[in-house]
Amino acid sequence: MRFGVVIFPGTWSDMDFHHVISEVLHQSVEYLWHRDTDLSRFDVLILPGGFSYGDYLRAGAIAGRSPVVSALPGFVARGGLVLGSCNGFQILCEAGLLPGTLMRNDCLQFRCQTTHLLVEQTETPFTRALRRGQVLKMPIAHGEGRYHVDAATLRALREKNQIVFRYATESGEVTGAANPNGSIWNVAGVCNEEGTVVGLMPHPERAAESGIGSTDGLLLFHSLIGSLVENGSALGR
Repeated sequence: MRFGVVIFPGTWSDMDFHHVISEVLHQSVEYLWHRDTDLSRFDVLILPGGFSYGDYLRAGAIAGRSPVVSALPGFVARGGLVLGSCNGFQILCEAGLLPGTLMRNDCLQFRCQTTHLLVEQTETPFTRALRRGQVLKMPIAHGEGRYHVDAATLRALREKNQIVFRYATESGEVTGAANPNGSIWNVAGVCNEEGTVVGLMPHPERAAESGIGSTDGLLLFHSLIGSLVENGSALGR
């Protein structure tokens, strides 16, 4: 299996993802530039956090129309998997690959802190090794992470099981105090209807080694790798 980590001007978590995939998980990984459109050699693409193109206009707005993102629908259609974290999540929403939008935090502050996530969806390649109701510990670092959709879309997301993570307390209670940015229904991550594109505001790559406080982010990668081993590489489909 082969991972690609996309770099936009202003990306800041690319090296963290590359380190975890290559040095912790010992998987093949390479960087892609935002102008790249040949994605045929990859099974999984990572859109990392940062401030792509300076986040001018809106967070992720320009990157959502970049050449590499324009090539993502074809990549997903042939069986490729996409994970967007933080700015990557914002980009996937801007590109229309995930529903919703990410707005400025309701506190109007940049929040850099540890959060706890309640696992809601375990049928995606990224979460199938998790348990529904399991609580994960991961950090956030963003100023525009307030997930929003209208009431009808939220209802549809719940009915189609597209809400993957919600902010919760350490014991798994979904409360207003556990919500760091004012996201509707405490939503921290969602997926497309097929579960092949997942976006979340927390940083799994920064919860992958015990020395930095949590290894819960590794659970997503282990689930993903297990799915690829079981179902085969997208390269062979």
